[in-house]
Amino acid sequence: MTCQTYSLLVLSVIMIYFGRFGNSLILAQLQGDIDQLKADFNSSHSDVADGGPIFTDKLINWTERNEKRIILSQIVSMYLEMLEKTAEKKAHTRHIVEELYTLKASLPDGLQKVKDLMDLSKVQMSDLRIQRKAANELFSVLQKLVETSTSLKRKRSQSQRRCKC
Repeated sequence: MTCQTYSLLVLSVIMIYFGRFGNSLILAQLQGDIDQLKADFNSSHSDVADGGPIFTDKLINWTERNEKRIILSQIVSMYLEMLEKTAEKKAHTRHIVEELYTLKASLPDGLQKVKDLMDLSKVQMSDLRIQRKAANELFSVLQKLVETSTSLKRKRSQSQRRCKC
């Protein structure tokens, strides 16, 4: 499977995942639009396969539904940014953009979450002041972690009791 096919696959997964397309005719129309877009970008060029896929490799690591919604939100934003910058606004491009905006409206704003993760990666844990603050917050962090795991166990046991399969 080539990189251009990965792009089509990712876009299709995004749109199917969020239930925007209950009708396969709409998906077929979008596939035609994407084929035209691929022709616009000359995505059959040999360098497209270099370095592997851009987005689909990232999706593999995100398994939970809410996690996927965060990463897919960012991917949709990146597609919108790419398509908004195209010089020519052709009908197929406008159609794809409209569908992506519709999807984006149903997604959480993952940008703040991404910024939070980036900020965490920049924290200098070797700094004594940071270490003191971290030690001061450790109990609260552990408390949140216990609350989260307890609520997940409770949800699982409730759904098991309801289902009498």
